[in-house]
Amino acid sequence: MPIFVTRPNLPPMEDYFQILHEIWDSAILTNNGPYHQKLEGKLADYLEVPYLSLVSNATLGLLLALKVLDLHGEVITTPYSFVATAHSILWNNLTPRFVDIDACTLNITPGSVKRAITDKTAAIMPVHVYGTPCDVNGFEALEKETGLPLVYDAAHAFAVKAAGRSIVQYGDLSVLSFHATKMYTTIEGGAVICKTPELKREIDLLKNFGIVDEVTVCRVGINAKMNELQAAAGLASLPYVEEARHKRAVADALYRRHLGDIPGLSPLQIFDDVNANYSYFPVFISSEAPVARDRLYTVLQSEGIFSRRYFYPLISQFPMYANAPGASPENLPVAAKVSGEILCLPLYHSLCHQEVIRICGIIRNTLS
Repeated sequence: MPIFVTRPNLPPMEDYFQILHEIWDSAILTNNGPYHQKLEGKLADYLEVPYLSLVSNATLGLLLALKVLDLHGEVITTPYSFVATAHSILWNNLTPRFVDIDACTLNITPGSVKRAITDKTAAIMPVHVYGTPCDVNGFEALEKETGLPLVYDAAHAFAVKAAGRSIVQYGDLSVLSFHATKMYTTIEGGAVICKTPELKREIDLLKNFGIVDEVTVCRVGINAKMNELQAAAGLASLPYVEEARHKRAVADALYRRHLGDIPGLSPLQIFDDVNANYSYFPVFISSEAPVARDRLYTVLQSEGIFSRRYFYPLISQFPMYANAPGASPENLPVAAKVSGEILCLPLYHSLCHQEVIRICGIIRNTLS
């Protein structure tokens, strides 16, 4: 049986079916229905944030987060992320400016961002890569110093805390992903976290065509609403998040125990003050390993184990970004090195111990 990179954290079928029956009986399938409203409230409480707006996917959430700020110019961001990060910038007629990442966290840093700020800079968009928090205090200080808006791509960071504080409490806006590959899922979906009721009201207008009432449209909006079926999946999944986190943590620890002494292989560090969500298990295959990363990737695939070179290539290497400010390879040496070494191994809540041990055995045999 193939072992995938991740599988959805799906609730028991009977939980989901019960909610589906209720939705079908109500005949309300979308347009800010009761389950949509209920999920917004429950997630805001769970994530310890004042305002949260559900969206049909995180890419649209990023688009709306930038749109609501009415920006013009450049947005400083990372080349080491899923391409939706930079796409959301281009779709808003903004220009991404790439800076290099930190070798330990794989995130951009306040220092690298500060050095890249010009008179064209309109905002900063860091990414909590693999759920590892950025230097949120450093970025908060930089925002106070420069006045530049701070929008976090928090697609990987559901339920992550740093020093006991929810990571999505930081920044002007944060965007979460609830895609089927994430620890918490609404199958597709996401959320925009806001600090003020005014920002939430604007996001809610933009995600529903700018419609105020039956005869009034006040914004050039789009359709980014989460429907009732997605909200149902989210409501059914939410009670199982902590159980899924625990099971992922057990698999993560087992990986580290069985892979820790293999020359040329090192897992991504987990930081002591972080309450992680264990969304991914990235390892680095360095030049000291007897087999290159791509060869190991192929061997695992031949054994029915689907790892992922995530993120490879860098966003800055795609043709639409090759000429963007900061995209030149010499400007991004750490990101380029990491992109050539990274491999995300399968990690999901139902991954059993025997499967982890089998994967580790194949890796050990391949790298020995």
